[in-house]
Amino acid sequence: MASNALKQPIVRQSLHEELVGLVRELIVDGDLPPGVKIPEKELCERFGVSRTPLREALKVLASEGLVTLTPNRGASASLITIEDLEEVFPVMGALEALAGELACQHMTAREIASVRSLHNRMIEHYRQEQLKPYFQLNQNIHEAILAGSRNNSLIVMYRSLAGRVRRARYFANMSRKRWAQAAAEHEEIISALEARDGAQLADILKRHLQNKFETVSQQLMEMAESVQKPNRASR
Repeated sequence: MASNALKQPIVRQSLHEELVGLVRELIVDGDLPPGVKIPEKELCERFGVSRTPLREALKVLASEGLVTLTPNRGASASLITIEDLEEVFPVMGALEALAGELACQHMTAREIASVRSLHNRMIEHYRQEQLKPYFQLNQNIHEAILAGSRNNSLIVMYRSLAGRVRRARYFANMSRKRWAQAAAEHEEIISALEARDGAQLADILKRHLQNKFETVSQQLMEMAESVQKPNRASR
């Protein structure tokens, strides 16, 4: 009996983490767009859970800035604002830079070769203009570098913010010019990692994220202007 009792919290925690991850992906990938109310009943049926664990998962996502909880109105996917991005991106840039420096010190040759393989596959998707698998491998590369830092505190801090950055990336339209630039930056990232040049890799990762921020910010400003123009015309 005691043995079974000890196992129960582990099972519950696993379910909780899985549910948080599933709903997070729906928001990050745009299946639950910014500002849209989260259909709790539908998600409960989809994932085979009750309202209680789902609402606990939504609280976690609210702490990550992905969900807005409104009394008596339920939960909705948070809006993406330039102010939010201005707050998050510099922090993520610093964390990625540190992860890169530490990865150059700690990753094995086999791990670095594995990252190069991910990069080569990502570039194939870029050449075929397959954005979704490109993004997935892109994320895998950044996760591999993060894991290579061997720093659990850094990993926890990074992942608490990563969903907001990934969501902004999916939200923005990627022009051909920016996509080519991003692919070239990734080649620089891999080359610096292979050379174990931590300072250079840190600089590249910061620049890579800054360029991403500028792309998303421009998209948000263009959308705001397009909304304002009809309003002005109707006056």
